[in-house]
Amino acid sequence: MYSVDETKTDQEHEDIIKEDVVEPRGEEQDTESTDLEALYGETFDKRITSGSVVTGTVVQISADHIMIDIGRKIDGQAPINEFIGEDGEITISVGDEVEVLVESMNSGKGIIRLSKEKAKRLKIWDDIMKAYQDNTYLRGRVTERIKGGLIVDIGMPAFLPSSQATSNPVSEADLEKMIGQGIDVAVIKFNRKKNNVVVSHREVLEKLREENKKTLLTTLAKGDVVKGKVKNIMSYGAFVDIGGIDGLLHITDMSWGKLKDPKDKVASGEEIEVKVLEFDPATEKISLGLKQLMPDPWEGLEYRYPIGKKISGKVTSVTNYGAFVELEEGVEGLVHISEMFWTKRVRHPSSILDESQVVDVVVLGVDQNNRRISLGLKQTMPNPWKQIEEYYPEGTVVDATVKNVTDFGLFVSVDASIDVDGLIHVSDISWDPKIKNPRELFKKGDVINAKVLAIDPENEKFSLGVKQLQPDPWHQIANEHPVGTLIKGKVTSLTDFGAFVEIKPGIEGMIHISEVSSNKIDSLADVLEVGQEIEAMVLRISPENKKIGLSIKAIDEVHHRKTMATTQEKPSDNKVGTNLGDLLKGLRETKQKS
Repeated sequence: MYSVDETKTDQEHEDIIKEDVVEPRGEEQDTESTDLEALYGETFDKRITSGSVVTGTVVQISADHIMIDIGRKIDGQAPINEFIGEDGEITISVGDEVEVLVESMNSGKGIIRLSKEKAKRLKIWDDIMKAYQDNTYLRGRVTERIKGGLIVDIGMPAFLPSSQATSNPVSEADLEKMIGQGIDVAVIKFNRKKNNVVVSHREVLEKLREENKKTLLTTLAKGDVVKGKVKNIMSYGAFVDIGGIDGLLHITDMSWGKLKDPKDKVASGEEIEVKVLEFDPATEKISLGLKQLMPDPWEGLEYRYPIGKKISGKVTSVTNYGAFVELEEGVEGLVHISEMFWTKRVRHPSSILDESQVVDVVVLGVDQNNRRISLGLKQTMPNPWKQIEEYYPEGTVVDATVKNVTDFGLFVSVDASIDVDGLIHVSDISWDPKIKNPRELFKKGDVINAKVLAIDPENEKFSLGVKQLQPDPWHQIANEHPVGTLIKGKVTSLTDFGAFVEIKPGIEGMIHISEVSSNKIDSLADVLEVGQEIEAMVLRISPENKKIGLSIKAIDEVHHRKTMATTQEKPSDNKVGTNLGDLLKGLRETKQKS
């Protein structure tokens, strides 16, 4: 049974090798040549003795032996079990040539004993000795995993320590993968007496690496495309063995696109093709590239992605100002936060998009020189502002649902299918200027009638009004009470300069203190009081400025002039102007003269 004595030192192994080179061959040493010549013939080759290896021809196959003609008068015999395969069948036929070892030659019985297995073992040991002395290699096959390493069949079991299996540190998984592989090995220790052989595959690999390295240093050039094997992967890239020399494949040269981790592109032990970007024979530093084997995706990009084209892409990162979308490997565009939604005020792009999400976008602009593409997300959806403008033009009366009530007005929705909110400003709720707080009249969820006042898609403004559903009372007042007519109202407040009079809800006129009486007044409170009903004359009215000037004094003066005119009037004269308009005109002229 094969065993490895790992308790001995390297020097002990060397001593064993020196003192144990060749074993005595054969069981008997027969030096009586005269007896042999008599028995086997005068032409007997004296070189054939016990321990000789000869080639013979199979002449007979019996139940126990294989008879082999080795050129003598008497055929030699070898045990048949040496010629039975794993399937139990005999592996040789009559006429086949076979190499055997002459175990013994019995002159008394005339028997030559042969052995195929011993010839094979002798040859194997010769090969082992030659490989060790000449520093050459043996070909073997890894057959099993044992403690400390592997068993390699080189014609006999040899021990391959784990440390000698490869040129790099190996794991249990790596050793398991080697089982069944054919490999070259160097003999580093052997003990023929104990039937032990220790081999190394690492020595073969390192020697081959040095040979390849020498060749590479003289032939490698910038721009060469070579094959290599990924050795180590770091955060900044990977080291690739291109046959004796390790080159650095930086993460930025792995892909035209953004790569967060080199392991997403290459795997340890993977064989890849790379391009030599830089090479310094003096320092043996090599820079390698993977993406350079493919065309630059930005070349001709403006033709592949014209403005307005709709395309699908994958979100690679989300920032405060937008999201980057990969259209193809090496080509990313930015969807700015302002291009994500038509109406929503997006607080953060992450509320709209997630990393790795596949989305449809529209090309808005291409800057090939600076490698920038502007993309739009909202452009893949209908523009609600255009819809509002088309479906609800200015002047349209709509049913609006109150979505929110603020100090400055109401936010309302006029169409559930269009995501646009309109604003009814507090100034457009009622003609009555006293209404200052919309919460006093409306609450969330109320449905009210409103009129579309203005739509501004560019500035995203949609204005509506409630008061516009009713005529402007100021124009009504102007039509119903032109200058010179009398009007009634209630005193609402008194000030130092005059009194305010409510004519209709939301409409107030002002009587200046000088228009209250012809007599001098020190305080309005002496002649008027809040809540008092009065009659006054309209002196001036401006619906645009929402102002009405009133006068009580003018009524008295008109009545006075009318009285005077009546007193002086002749009975036969009926053409004297005594109507209110004529009197008021006369009053104005009198004031202008004075």
